[in-house]
Amino acid sequence: MNTKNKKIALTGGYAVGEAMRQINPDVVAMYPITPQTPIIEYFAKQKANGKVKTEVVTVESEHSAMSACIGSSASGARTLTASSSQGIMYMFEVLPVASSMRLPILMAVSNRAISGPINIHGDHSDAMAMRDTGWIQIFAENTQEAYDNTIIGMKLAEKALLPLATNMDGFFVSHSVENLELLEDEEVKGFIGEYSPKQSLFDFDNPKTFGPVALQNSYFEFRKQIQDAMLKTSKMFEEVAEEFEKISKRKYGFVEEYRTEDAGKVIVAMGSVCGTIKETVDRLRDEGKNVGLLKIRLFRPFPYKQVAKALKGVQDIIVMDRNLAFGTKQVLASEIEHATGKKVQSVVYGLGGRDVFEKQIEELFLEEKSPEYLM
Repeated sequence: MNTKNKKIALTGGYAVGEAMRQINPDVVAMYPITPQTPIIEYFAKQKANGKVKTEVVTVESEHSAMSACIGSSASGARTLTASSSQGIMYMFEVLPVASSMRLPILMAVSNRAISGPINIHGDHSDAMAMRDTGWIQIFAENTQEAYDNTIIGMKLAEKALLPLATNMDGFFVSHSVENLELLEDEEVKGFIGEYSPKQSLFDFDNPKTFGPVALQNSYFEFRKQIQDAMLKTSKMFEEVAEEFEKISKRKYGFVEEYRTEDAGKVIVAMGSVCGTIKETVDRLRDEGKNVGLLKIRLFRPFPYKQVAKALKGVQDIIVMDRNLAFGTKQVLASEIEHATGKKVQSVVYGLGGRDVFEKQIEELFLEEKSPEYLM
């Protein structure tokens, strides 16, 4: 693709695939699953057309895909993959292996409901399942952010020495065509830089062990190391985002505050629903209602300080979770309560790809309904 004409219309899946082409990684391990398949389909075409030098590894399962990524990354290769839903469930055994070995693998995730019953449409249950596996997690609202997050994510993962998952809502973003602005290939190349692994199995002058057995005398230290690295990631994210802004003119923070400056009531959410909420906020603002949106972009590590600051003067907080945590508080709602020290209204919405409309968001803001489930 000629990126001299930077403005283009793409689906979210193809936009992520284009970002991967521009990154031109050493290795991509591939296994298809709806709604992630367009990402690797696009990238495979770029490989077939000689647009990347990447070693494409077509594997027999998602478990094999992540296992191949672990071996590749441990050997010092810049490594990417993509998955969704049951694919992530299948590779779940090795997700924490990647983080414990401090491997900067990038995985593009088209978020999809997990079984059962089986469903191929978008919600956040796969992302919430992997939230405590030691992976950095970034969420996109739209195609532009899905593209940008892939480029930002690659640099951040390698800076933090942690695996990173970029999340976009399945079908709502992955299959929707939107206008976006691409960077030039050379801009991406300069931003990402040449990969120089800190550790490699192929560094024969300095032999080392990856993934050893760790018993009582050392396991705790390994796990604490992941936590320490994750907490340091927040500062690194700021640095990478600032550097990205210089080449893209697009500013990204831990959160996005949308008309919250004088808001008495704010909805907190992640992902594609934020576009619907923004439209509702604009309309209600025109009617004199002081409402706003706080969009969470960086979910792991969670931006507690930034959330607390953004919601400091807000009296009423509604938190929308696109996931159902059984028998406990909902995940995002719990995080917001912890960050703010305030009780929030928790609402579960959009499971299995169910649409959410402006009218429903308006009812939440105007207290026409105070549901626990937006069904």
